[in-house]
Amino acid sequence: MIVLEIGKMSGNKLKKTILEKIEHFRSDVMVPAGPGEDSAVIDLGDSLLVVSSDPITGAEKNAGYLAVNVACNDIAAAGAEPFGIQVVLLLPPALAEKKAEDLMKEIVSTAKTMDIEVLGGHTEITDLVQKPIITVTALGKAKKAELTSSSAAEAGDILYISKGMGIEGSYILASDYQDHLIKKGVSSEAIAKVSGYLKLLSVIPESRIARKNGVKAMHDVTEGGVYGAIAEMAAASELGFIIEKDKFSLQPEVEEICSKLDLDPAALISSGAMLMAAPPDVDLKSVFAENEIVIMRVGRLIKDGVYIEEKGVKKEFKIPEKDELWKFIEKMNK
Repeated sequence: MIVLEIGKMSGNKLKKTILEKIEHFRSDVMVPAGPGEDSAVIDLGDSLLVVSSDPITGAEKNAGYLAVNVACNDIAAAGAEPFGIQVVLLLPPALAEKKAEDLMKEIVSTAKTMDIEVLGGHTEITDLVQKPIITVTALGKAKKAELTSSSAAEAGDILYISKGMGIEGSYILASDYQDHLIKKGVSSEAIAKVSGYLKLLSVIPESRIARKNGVKAMHDVTEGGVYGAIAEMAAASELGFIIEKDKFSLQPEVEEICSKLDLDPAALISSGAMLMAAPPDVDLKSVFAENEIVIMRVGRLIKDGVYIEEKGVKKEFKIPEKDELWKFIEKMNK
């Protein structure tokens, strides 16, 4: 018997186990379920409806805030504006009613500040979970001319990410495992800086800029980090890629946390960063600099092959099967 591993299912396994069982047959579904596609797009005639679902399972503090932003980031990556969410809460019996109420208040207030309405959902108490599991389905509207999808990328496109690496992962580590970080020698200054990353989690601003400035494909950087996002975009576009590690740069606080915990920041969950593919002649850095958003080149798409360039040497690359956050959590739980 093959046992499933904790964390996001790897691309090949996901395709074989799940995606190959889904049949695409409706003509109004423009972007169906597929490798590297986090949102479905439905043609309503005069507009497009974009739908995406995401769970929060690895975080505890501010989980409601994270849940809303992570789901809506998928909508933004498709070039759409989120307008509503549905929420499924699976709650353990031991959870106090007040905590359940506070969690829902956090979800509602987060959505409202983003001009997004909570449309409904489902709440269930079950002894099959030990802590709350939140699944948010986000709905968005898109103009046909501004629609982007991971499959729209082309060979030769340059790959950029916004803000930096390890945004969400570093925040979760600092919020939920602060005592452990201190024991490992992480400075209080680094923990304080990363704790402020909560305000960086939305990629809606990047989406609004990118879709009007030559970006053809976007993907939010979630589980698997930068490596995972690049692999998913390439899979959706049926392309290969070269990761340009020599061009990586890290925020000092992220570098400190990852080095003390022996984590690879490029394989660490990073909601708040947007992966964007643009033609070489598009000066994306200048466009984003004008809007005071830092972007960093991380690679390029090619016809086939999976490679990494480091210290001027190109070699074949194997994408890590598990996000660094899950590896850390598993180690802590042993």
